[in-house]
Amino acid sequence: MDYITDAISYIINLGPTVILPITLVFIGMIFGTGFKKAFRSGIIVGIGFVGINLIIGLLMDELGAAAEAMVQNFGIRLDVIDAGWPASAAAAWAMPISVLLIPILLFVNLLMIVLKLTNTLNVDIWNYWHMIAAGATGYIVTGGNIWFAVVCAVLYEVVILVVADKTQPYVENFFGLEGLTFPTGSPIGFGLIGIPLAWLVGKIPGIKNIKADSESIQNRLGIFGEPMMIGLILGTAIGLLGGYGIGEAFQVGIAMGAVMLLMPRMVKILMEGLIPISEAARTFMKKRFPGRDLFIGVDAALAVGHPGVLSTSLLLVPVTLLIAIILPGNSVLPFGDLVGITFFVVFVLAASKGNIVQSVITGALMMVITLWLATDFAAMHTEMMAGTGFQAPGDATQIVSLTTGGNPLNWLILKFAELYQMVFGG
Repeated sequence: MDYITDAISYIINLGPTVILPITLVFIGMIFGTGFKKAFRSGIIVGIGFVGINLIIGLLMDELGAAAEAMVQNFGIRLDVIDAGWPASAAAAWAMPISVLLIPILLFVNLLMIVLKLTNTLNVDIWNYWHMIAAGATGYIVTGGNIWFAVVCAVLYEVVILVVADKTQPYVENFFGLEGLTFPTGSPIGFGLIGIPLAWLVGKIPGIKNIKADSESIQNRLGIFGEPMMIGLILGTAIGLLGGYGIGEAFQVGIAMGAVMLLMPRMVKILMEGLIPISEAARTFMKKRFPGRDLFIGVDAALAVGHPGVLSTSLLLVPVTLLIAIILPGNSVLPFGDLVGITFFVVFVLAASKGNIVQSVITGALMMVITLWLATDFAAMHTEMMAGTGFQAPGDATQIVSLTTGGNPLNWLILKFAELYQMVFGG
């Protein structure tokens, strides 16, 4: 058993740039692409993800530092620190149930496909950590009940896959990623409240008539409406709000402009590898199951390259900090996951038909709910982090991440676990 555990842990620790290509090679061969074509596709996907991760790393480094400076410049002091999604992922993978859950979650996905409960084959194994975190919530609340932890993780997965199917038209028609879905915990969980809120905001008189999609902005502003220019302007503004000098703020702006320009190109490289696998999967399904499609579930990082997603998330950084200061009942200091807002707003932007003004308003309303949920989740998340040795920095007494603690789906799992423990825990 230890050998199996060590082998799975070793593979997981390699990260998505290795796991996804290996997975796609096997899937491609199963769907009849042949080894050479599957291997080439897998390598291209791996290279594409290296590029995407480099750009996301640039985004996190530059925007994260500017956000930290902004927090200090505003003098914000709150009891709960947002440590960001990497802390949640580390805590999830460190849980004793993580190795058990991976094969169970894979089996459930395949079973749901066979039973026609989903059309999504989730190959994004690295992001299984979202489901494992849900299982860890049940495990901790019930004092180590492994089977209830499995139930929580599977429930989370079922919702993720069903909603991924429902949001597939957004992925294909809005983001232009044919045959793919985003079964990632962040966009799905936040989409549960973000999509209805976007619909409501789109009905508000006056606001509903504002044309503020990327194309309209570019037509109106000319060169200054280009994605890289918007990144430059917003990045520089965030740097200035953080108290940076003109030169340092401009460096942040250049970095954000680079993200805006380079990310879509990295996504194109990755899609070059994914398309043959996706087409083979759909052909395979249509031959054996007429009338059915099979979608490949991938990381929602592919949507981060959309200029509207980046513009909305950059605008929401100072807005979120302002909300945190004035919101009654909030104890969370947004920090680590300010960069993660890019994932929160993926389906918000799509539901708003690319309208950045509506997306920012919707995102602000969503962040109000998120901060309240994260405040309530903080004690649970702090206990989850205990196994990693992570300590709350400064004056903070608890640790949370907006990606997990502020995610409505994770919060519902927490309430389900608390109810179970109250009724059956004794």
